[in-house]
Amino acid sequence: MTTIKKNIPFYIFIILVFYVLPLAIIDTGSGMFFLLLVFPILTFIASIVYGVKNGFRFYFPLLTTLLFVPSVYIHYNSSANIYAVGYGVIALIGVLIGAFFHKIRRK
Repeated sequence: MTTIKKNIPFYIFIILVFYVLPLAIIDTGSGMFFLLLVFPILTFIASIVYGVKNGFRFYFPLLTTLLFVPSVYIHYNSSANIYAVGYGVIALIGVLIGAFFHKIRRK
């Protein structure tokens, strides 16, 4: 239970990225900017920080993927489902990098 509580800020951040930031999308160009640049960068940064603090946890990339899927149907259309997989892979890479630094920090 304490693990879940200490990770709540990370989940809230990802939720804000996927559900609040799309409100700033004005047209297709800005939508693509967010989907291809802003969301991946913010997901990557959050994943690295998560990995540094917690080490490798497989459920963070999985939750990142699952949290994006409902936003597809709220803000976009079903063609954006592929981004969920991409954000999951980006989160996995970020957590692995962060876990590496977590391991170094603990030595």
